[in-house]
Amino acid sequence: MKSPDLRLEIEYLPVESLRPYDRNARKHADDDVDAIAASIQTFGFDDPIGIWRDNLIVEGHGRLLAAKKLGLTEVPCIRLDHLTDEERRAYALAHNRTAELSAWDYDLRDMEIEDLSFDMTDFGFDKLEDVDVDDLFAPAPEREPDEPKQIQCPHCGEWFTP
Repeated sequence: MKSPDLRLEIEYLPVESLRPYDRNARKHADDDVDAIAASIQTFGFDDPIGIWRDNLIVEGHGRLLAAKKLGLTEVPCIRLDHLTDEERRAYALAHNRTAELSAWDYDLRDMEIEDLSFDMTDFGFDKLEDVDVDDLFAPAPEREPDEPKQIQCPHCGEWFTP
């Protein structure tokens, strides 16, 4: 187990010196990169890219893509050289997965968004709609069964229900 009091230091490195991990399991669509770029442009590059020996990216591939899209020449990074190779690979997966585990309190989120002057669609939020989430998961309403379809036999001409 690693020491939780490890001190990380931010260093600024040229974008071109960073190496994406070729087995990165997290994929970024253009819309994702656009949202990350909008966040960086609006608020700053506030989340350093985690790198390992020889500037291999452990976490932050989307931020690197956004930085390139914005034409940045250097980005903040933190070194994760204290990790073994296996720990680095496990951390990359854990870092991305743990971000997915939290649930939104949609009422609080919506109140917060409504109070902001920012267009949050720039950051990947859809326009808010008056949708009852329970309706999205409600069973389909029951309907009357269709009348059975009659088929005519091409040989004898008799009509029947299959």
